[in-house]
Amino acid sequence: MDRNKLDLLVIAVHPDDAELGCGGTIIKHVKMGRKVGIVDLTRGELGTRGTAESRDEEAAGAAEILGLSARENLGLRDGFFRNDEPHQLAVIQAVRKYCPDIIISNALVDRHPDHGRAGDLVNDAVFLAGLRKIETRAGDGEPQPPHRPRLLLQLIQDYYIKPDIAVDVTDHWADKIRAIKAYRSQFHSEAYVSDEPQTYISKPDFLAYIEGRAMEYGKYIGTKYAEGFTCRRLLGVDDLFMLK
Repeated sequence: MDRNKLDLLVIAVHPDDAELGCGGTIIKHVKMGRKVGIVDLTRGELGTRGTAESRDEEAAGAAEILGLSARENLGLRDGFFRNDEPHQLAVIQAVRKYCPDIIISNALVDRHPDHGRAGDLVNDAVFLAGLRKIETRAGDGEPQPPHRPRLLLQLIQDYYIKPDIAVDVTDHWADKIRAIKAYRSQFHSEAYVSDEPQTYISKPDFLAYIEGRAMEYGKYIGTKYAEGFTCRRLLGVDDLFMLK
């Protein structure tokens, strides 16, 4: 078996997008014995607070809390990446490297323009990754076989979007918040002392908003906290009695 093979791969544009949008889902599946990884497209270098280097350190700390099997950063230009051939090929290489069964990507429409653009980039690259006539090579120079995951989901981020599926993350909520707070430069932290300006996400109320959204989705499925996702295609089930 390929040692890089993952069950679930989150491909998100900024370090901390995965923690915010699906940190509980990641932890839940790790606890279930699944191999989960994150590919960050950029280093978040345009963020108002912190630096690319500090975000690297924070992402590594969050990865330990999440229990990831892999985390890497493609180093695309924050704010200036495009959904074009070079960027698609970079994502295709990552998809073929980890051969995940499920991929989660950014929201298709959101307040931050990077999110929607990244969602479209990953959507297109996932389809192209399954075409055998598109040639890519691994880090060791070996040709990569085609791979297309069986399911692609999108996060729900700043904008409210009605989810197509909700995952109960109640038992893992505290660890999700720990993973978010690993980004001390980005979110409210008394331990982070800086003369940098406050931002929309660095104010204490932001984490309360994250909790409120999770409680709302949780209400829909009869639990305390849930994370919601959308899907561009119709989802099917084999057993109606497995639905909550």
